[in-house]
Amino acid sequence: MTVLEQGQIQIHTENIFPIIKKAVYSGHEVFLRELVSNAADAISKRRMASMAGDCSEGEEGKVAIRIDRELKTVTISDNGIGMTADEVKRYINQVAFSSAEDFLEKYKQESDAIIGHFGLGFYSSFMVAREVELVTRSARPNAEAVRWRCDGSPNFSLEACEKDDAGTDVVLHLMDEELEYLEPARLRSLITQYCDFMPVTVELEGEAVNKKVAPWRQSPRELSDQDYIDLYRYLYPFQGDPLLWVHLNTDYPYALQGILFFPKVTGRADWEKGEIRLYCNQVYVSDSIKEIVPRYLLPLRGVIDSPDIPLNVSRSALQTDRRVRSIGNFVAKKVADRLRSLKQDDPKAYADAWDALAPFVKIGAMEDEKFADQVSELVLFGTTGAASATDGEEPIAAGDKAFTTLATYRERQKPDNSSRVLYCTDEVAQAGALSLWKGQGAEILLAETVLDSQFIPWLESKHEDLKFQRVDAELDDSLQEEQPELSDQDGETQSESLRKLVKAALNNDKITIQVQALKGGEEAPAALILLPEQMRRMNDIGALMDQRLPGLPDHHVLVINRRHPLVEGVLKLNAGSVLVGTDSAASSPSQQLAEDVACHLYDMARLAVGGLEPNELAGFQTRATQLMSKLMERGI
Repeated sequence: MTVLEQGQIQIHTENIFPIIKKAVYSGHEVFLRELVSNAADAISKRRMASMAGDCSEGEEGKVAIRIDRELKTVTISDNGIGMTADEVKRYINQVAFSSAEDFLEKYKQESDAIIGHFGLGFYSSFMVAREVELVTRSARPNAEAVRWRCDGSPNFSLEACEKDDAGTDVVLHLMDEELEYLEPARLRSLITQYCDFMPVTVELEGEAVNKKVAPWRQSPRELSDQDYIDLYRYLYPFQGDPLLWVHLNTDYPYALQGILFFPKVTGRADWEKGEIRLYCNQVYVSDSIKEIVPRYLLPLRGVIDSPDIPLNVSRSALQTDRRVRSIGNFVAKKVADRLRSLKQDDPKAYADAWDALAPFVKIGAMEDEKFADQVSELVLFGTTGAASATDGEEPIAAGDKAFTTLATYRERQKPDNSSRVLYCTDEVAQAGALSLWKGQGAEILLAETVLDSQFIPWLESKHEDLKFQRVDAELDDSLQEEQPELSDQDGETQSESLRKLVKAALNNDKITIQVQALKGGEEAPAALILLPEQMRRMNDIGALMDQRLPGLPDHHVLVINRRHPLVEGVLKLNAGSVLVGTDSAASSPSQQLAEDVACHLYDMARLAVGGLEPNELAGFQTRATQLMSKLMERGI
């Protein structure tokens, strides 16, 4: 292949400032973050160089910001290492040529010792300034001060000047449209947002503004519970106190520190954006961390601080790579470890917090197989079983509730029922069926959130020997009385007669009618609706996908309890009915009343499971009133 030409790519310097202004940085306000970060780096560099004996140590490092309203200038000053004329030519006049790498190599320091690495931060000043003036003097012996000026074009001037102390002053001559940065309140808010936890003092008009100390950089042993709570209150004012927290700290294979908080209230949680703040060497970067933290942990709050998270050149956004995914796995594991230790050390506290923790754990388990393995023994269910009187044993008491794991629930079941898990999603709507099971000593798990409708099928997919059965899905033999029935002269039992009566009264082929003798006496329901498990799940999925309205499926089972006094009354009414006239289709008042009561039983069963729509309630009330009137007329 013939090579047509070889050479070097040309960069037009006149285009570099428009690129920086419009494309590199997302907002003008980050100029202050960049310049204060540069000043902090200069202070760190002076400390390193002084330890090596290359320069004087100087006073305690600080960054000072001054405002001059008359001159329309903002000055950012530091007492750091400063620069010589040659260094200004090398690091200022060459765009994207950072001094950090050279410095770290010379003094053999770790990368997290310096904030900036791209060599572009200084030029963010031109987003707000029509002219930038830099006055600097190196802390190295016999150094002379120099002044650098630039008006935003590729042209600059460099001249000798007078400066008493080592360090650098960056003077921004603001553009007319950027005069908002002459307001102390505006600069103070930016310092608080971006530089609050920077390890050097930041002064505004002579007053120290930033907190300086970053708690997540301290050892957990150095912090009390109140320290964590105070940090949470500071970061998230008017949000109450945190539920619990996780302290992150690792230096291999990447450096990362942080503190994550579980909020007490998750109803307003943001599962898409998140509320965790990302820092790089204690400098605020972003609150959009969905590339780092798994989606199921996004509603957590707190801070993640790492110099190893890959940022774009403006340090305003993440660049996703293998390291980012690894950090996400690390955070998820630390969260799981924290929850495990809490459950082991203080089961009651864990149970008390479970309602708020459950969404994180359940969604995480369904979305992340590794996390699922880590929290497999941490999932709790509310239970109708009595709380254990022994600390640490299940069911665990938490307020007026009791909680248990699935494993210990199964251990308490009879061997022949260990694979069946009875559960309830609504104690009010399923009260009839629930009372039947509880009356026979069955322990019922409570799965009352919308999330459980997805979590239960997921559990079944992970445990092939498990079968979850809602209390109103079916009734087994343990809930029925063994009571033989006599047949009439036509060979028909009372149950068969009752089933025919109800079927005729309802006149709906989609309803399957069963007649059973249920245990529990008068406490047992007169009638209840059963929703076969798989049919109900399909109905729920359809409702979630907006393919149908939630509510009672068209096809369902109506169970009539023939041992209930009201049902026995229906049988008596039906037995007392006589043929009226010559029309075989006509019915006597007694039979009609029996059918009305049968319809009422069905209405009550529908009402119990939320099957009566709001527009049907008026009709139900009318029918119930008319039925009561008929019964009163008969003296029943």
